Amino acid sequence: MAIPSALNNALRLPIIGSPMFISSGIELVVQQCINGIVGAFPALNARPQAQLADWIAEIRERLAAARRADPARKVAPFAVNQVMSKLNTRWEQDLVTIVEHQVPIIITSLKAPPMEVIQEVHAYGGLVLHDVTNVRHARKAASMGVDGLILVAAGAGGQGGDRSPFALINEVRRFFDGAVVLGGAISTGGDVLAAQAMGADLAYMGTRFLAAQESCVSDVYKEELIQSTAADIVYSNTFTGVYGNYLRASLVKANLDPDNLPPFSEETSKYRSTGDGNVKVWRDVRGAGHGCGSIDASEHVADIIATLEAGYHRAADEMQRKRFAPAARAAASMS
Repeated sequence: MAIPSALNNALRLPIIGSPMFISSGIELVVQQCINGIVGAFPALNARPQAQLADWIAEIRERLAAARRADPARKVAPFAVNQVMSKLNTRWEQDLVTIVEHQVPIIITSLKAPPMEVIQEVHAYGGLVLHDVTNVRHARKAASMGVDGLILVAAGAGGQGGDRSPFALINEVRRFFDGAVVLGGAISTGGDVLAAQAMGADLAYMGTRFLAAQESCVSDVYKEELIQSTAADIVYSNTFTGVYGNYLRASLVKANLDPDNLPPFSEETSKYRSTGDGNVKVWRDVRGAGHGCGSIDASEHVADIIATLEAGYHRAADEMQRKRFAPAARAAASMS
């Protein structure tokens, strides 16, 4: 196992709450961290850009207060996600803010950060994790010196890959011995244990928290999520050029045909509906992963994590029972 030392004794469960556009605000991140898992948010969620420093400061202070109030409590560090894309015109400015304020964990997406940035983060004791959907990108990020790779496998919410988690993690583990985080429809405590059994150090869990009480998405979004299953997820690159998973219900409401979405183009990047005006992709086309079928209600983060913890230990006990059951039966037959 390669869980970074910065996370030792800070986690209640080996989980990173995935940074989710719009959904991951200060409250969601704080509640995830004070309940023992890494909370993360995309830098873009802090708008305007000047707000990013304020978000970082508030989260840091609230986590410090939780540690002072209960020194024995496992309070996890937080992470900020930086999407390094030409479509994100503020990424360089955001990255400067993130490093200046010494964010404990940086999660980079689409493009691995420059080596000098990684060195700056390491100088203050921070970690750099990079998310990838295939082995080629994993090799490149590993060569840059990142501390960990987030393998976004099939079924992940938002922008995600189409690779089997078994294939992806097995190939990556052949050349990378750093921290591996696995994402893709991980929804229960048993799923987290399974990810570890496959060779991951941590699980990446987003959709499970999307309908949380502390999530910043609309009630309509939460209800669509609660009513959906994996069969209601559509995989497409129409809106950003990068393949991702979206709720079928939101596509229908936006007057789009989920079964006949065109490939990405300049026109689709500014998608307009045919019926009632403009479709704002960031607002009207809503992402979710295959794990939505495990969500039945909008719950508080603390309750979600308590359920995950119980499921994790229950799965571990069940695996232990199954592991020794054959030997026990063999011994009984010989007595």
